[in-house]
Amino acid sequence: MSDAGQNRISVLRDNRMVPLLPSHAKAGRVQPWNGILLERHAVTSMEIPEHEHKDFCLHLQMTGQEGMEWWSNGHNGVERTAPGSMILLPAGTKDRLLWHGPSERLILSMNPELMAKIAEEAGGAAPEFEEMWSLRDASLERLLSEMGREMAEGWPLGRLYADLVAAGLASLLLRRHAADPVDLGQVRGGLPMPQLRRVMEYVTANLDRDLRLEEIAQEVNLSPFHFAREFRALTGQSPYQYLLDQRMDRAKSLLKNSAWTVQEVAQMTGFHSSVNFVRSFRQRLGVTPGAWRRDA
Repeated sequence: MSDAGQNRISVLRDNRMVPLLPSHAKAGRVQPWNGILLERHAVTSMEIPEHEHKDFCLHLQMTGQEGMEWWSNGHNGVERTAPGSMILLPAGTKDRLLWHGPSERLILSMNPELMAKIAEEAGGAAPEFEEMWSLRDASLERLLSEMGREMAEGWPLGRLYADLVAAGLASLLLRRHAADPVDLGQVRGGLPMPQLRRVMEYVTANLDRDLRLEEIAQEVNLSPFHFAREFRALTGQSPYQYLLDQRMDRAKSLLKNSAWTVQEVAQMTGFHSSVNFVRSFRQRLGVTPGAWRRDA
C-alpha cells in the first residue's frame, strides 16, 4: 500500500502504516500507475517484524543465493532461494520474514481492486490468492523484470507502455495463480469499427501527450485490460505499437517539412527527451532523425 507521505510500499505494523522495508527504495521518477507501486531494494541479513499487507504483494529476487525463513498464520517454513524466486502474498496476509543473506529484490504492491475489476468484466468473481513463498514462473519473472528495467531507466516508453505491461502481469496472475484461475476468454461487448476509428482519431490528436491506457479505453467505455486485448485482435498491434507508429509518422513529416530541431520534434511527438526519441527512431527506421532528414 502506498504511504501517503512517502509514496512507499507500506504495511500495517503496530496499528500504523510503515514502509515494508527500511532500506531506501530505488523507484526512479514519479511512477506511471494508479494503484501499483514498484520498488527495488538491496537487503541484507535481516528480520522483518510481523506486519499485515493491505495490498497484493509480489517479490522477485534479482540476486543472492541465501535462504529465508517465514512465519505466517501459524505456519513456518524455510526456503532455499535464488535469482528468479518469487514470493506472492495476497492482501490480508500477516507474516514475519528472516533473510539469511544479502539479495536485491523487486517488490510490487497492487491494489486488489484492479484484478477484481478485470475478473468481474470477464464474468468471474473477485479472485482469491494463496500465499506462495517459493514461486517460479518464467513469464511472470519476465514481466516484472521489464517493469523494473523501465523503472531504472525513468520510464522512457511512457505511461501507455507501462500500463500495458502491468495489465499483462495482472492477467497472468489471474490465469495462473488465482486459487480459482480466471478464464479471461469472455469479454462483455467488444470494439466495433466506429469505436476503433474513434480510438485511432483520439490517439492521433494527442500524439504529443504521455497517454494512459485507461484514458484511451474510456473513449470506448471498455476496461483497460479488455480494450488492449480487443485492439490487438482487430489491428494485430498493441495500443503502444500503434501509438509508436503514429509518432514515427508524425516525426518523419515534421523532419521533412519543417525546420523544427530534433529536440522540438521529440517534444511534439510525445517523447520525454530527445535521447529517447533518437533511440526509438533509430530502432524503428535504422537511422537517426538527423540522417533521415538529410536523406529525405
